[in-house]
Formats: sequence, C-alpha cells, structure tokens
Amino acid sequence: MDEPLKRLMQELGNAINDSLSESDRIAEAIGEIKRAGYDVFLVLEATIGFNRRDEHADDEDDEAEVTEEEPKRTFEATGKIKFTSQDHRFLRALKIAVDDER
Repeated sequence: MDEPLKRLMQELGNAINDSLSESDRIAEAIGEIKRAGYDVFLVLEATIGFNRRDEHADDEDDEAEVTEEEPKRTFEATGKIKFTSQDHRFLRALKIAVDDER
C-alpha cells in the first residue's frame, strides 16, 4: 500500500475517533451506564474498503451506453487474528467452526 493512501486512511481513522470521542450523546449514554453501577468499555470495528477508480471510466461512460456492473472488490489481509476463549464460545454458539493455528 502506498504512503499517501496510508496517510489518508490514518486521517479517516482519526476523524472517526475524534467524532466519537466528542459526541455528547455517546458521553451521556456512557455516563448513564456508569451511574447505573457498571464499568463501560467500548470497542467499535469499522470495515472500510476501497478500490482505485479507473480515471478514464467517466469519459467512456459518457460516450457509450452504460451497463451497470458491480465493481469487483478486493481486500488485503493485514495480519493474523487471535481468538480469545470468548470468541471461540461465541462462534461455536453460532455453529461456526474456526480452524485455529495453535
């Protein structure tokens, strides 16, 4: 992955994090949970996909009859996933088998 794209992805992550941490609604909801006697931890996962656009596609679309096709999406793995015992119990409850490298 090229450096400008990494920088843009980091900026997007920072923007998402900032907007969540500055949200009065989220702070209020967490405060209510704490006042009810619970500790709170919040883990959010975002999946963001991206494809490089063909710069000439717009020009071609104007000239020819357009047949809508779903773009092919590709994803790149960033590393290995380590499952906790809770993860395994949850997946088993959903009847999902996981081949774990131990």
